[in-house]
Amino acid sequence: MRTSTLLLACTLPLSAAAAEMRFTGQAMPLNGDNLLYEEQHVVTGKCTDGLFRPASHNVTYVRSNGEPFAEKTLSYKQSTLRPAMTFRQPGFNEVMEIRNRDDATLEIEWQTPEGDTENSTVEVTRKLVADAGFDNLVRNHWPEVTSGDRIEFNFLAPTRGKAYGFVLEPAKDDRINATHTVLIEPSSTILSFLVDPILLGYNDNGALTEYLGLTNIRKDKDSNYTAHIRYAVDTAPDCELTR
Repeated sequence: MRTSTLLLACTLPLSAAAAEMRFTGQAMPLNGDNLLYEEQHVVTGKCTDGLFRPASHNVTYVRSNGEPFAEKTLSYKQSTLRPAMTFRQPGFNEVMEIRNRDDATLEIEWQTPEGDTENSTVEVTRKLVADAGFDNLVRNHWPEVTSGDRIEFNFLAPTRGKAYGFVLEPAKDDRINATHTVLIEPSSTILSFLVDPILLGYNDNGALTEYLGLTNIRKDKDSNYTAHIRYAVDTAPDCELTR
């Protein structure tokens, strides 16, 4: 029995192995040095042919006193760009859930701070990106990102039940201290007056190091924090994040 098990293990392909990535983000106000909150990320997946493939992603949001106050879980089973997601902020009685139905439609259920429940459905297109899928979008297009190309995509606004056109392109900003800086902004001129751009910083390995812009964490019932989040990798997978 032991010999058979050993032989089986020796014949299994070595191209895939379980892997994990842990990183922590500290969110600060744009003009200030007081810690707003901390994000604790755990991404599990596999190293396949030398490349990390995420499967699930858990985020715990912690106040400066160490108290957890929100949580997010994501599943990349259907798509790395359009993860299924559940996000809870108990302090505001808010729950946002995105269900990916065979990567054909996204079903959104939002329990608002006011106590209402809003439901919507968005048809999936090749360019559609949802929630943390933007991070995988950057890595999927790493050669274009690092060579200065412009990438067009549609980003889901779950509270509106719609997707809007956005572009991702290289940028320079003194507030971001990263090897690669990219800007995400609406492709529509009209929408650009209503939505502020987001700045992202990445290192040479393709790991997110900075985020500057609107967050999903509520400041109060009517507004969310705008923050500068700096990330540090605690545990990296034994394979590459990008090609």
